[in-house]
Amino acid sequence: MEKNKTAAGVDITPDTRLGLLLKTHPELEEVLMGLSPEFARLKNPVLRRTVAKVATLRQVAQLGGLPLGELINTLRKAVGKEEIETLEEWQAEAGEPPDWLRRGKPVRRLDARPILEQGGHPVEQVSREVEQLRPGEIFELLAPFKPAPLIELIQKKGYRVWVTKRKDGLFATYFSPEPR
Repeated sequence: MEKNKTAAGVDITPDTRLGLLLKTHPELEEVLMGLSPEFARLKNPVLRRTVAKVATLRQVAQLGGLPLGELINTLRKAVGKEEIETLEEWQAEAGEPPDWLRRGKPVRRLDARPILEQGGHPVEQVSREVEQLRPGEIFELLAPFKPAPLIELIQKKGYRVWVTKRKDGLFATYFSPEPR
């Protein structure tokens, strides 16, 4: 049996993939839309086919600026599942910028807003930019949300990542190659 699947369908946990959840419970799309205006982006067919397929509910909560336990329990309640206690370890805090970011400054930047507004997704462009970084160099991505699936993808390629929400509401995500 596939992970996150139960005899009664899809289990709703922090690691459940949004795409699988919405495929099994399409009625949850409206529930999500009511939780955060950020989730209106799910109506974009490109994001629906790409990000929604790989994003976990943990990442979705970050994207929507919601406490993870609140998201999980709201979705569980909407499909008639028992709520679960909020686990504190589900929440992660950004903390202070790491040394590698404090010591350097971005050599490349991308504001993803124009790409997103046109219905696109900056995954390929960010991947190309990050792959061109030399040791010690930093790439900065600006977006109106925390790009959790993209962060996970870039981290798997061997890059350090740090994210902060700026005072103007934008998320600044910094990428740098891991030292060898």
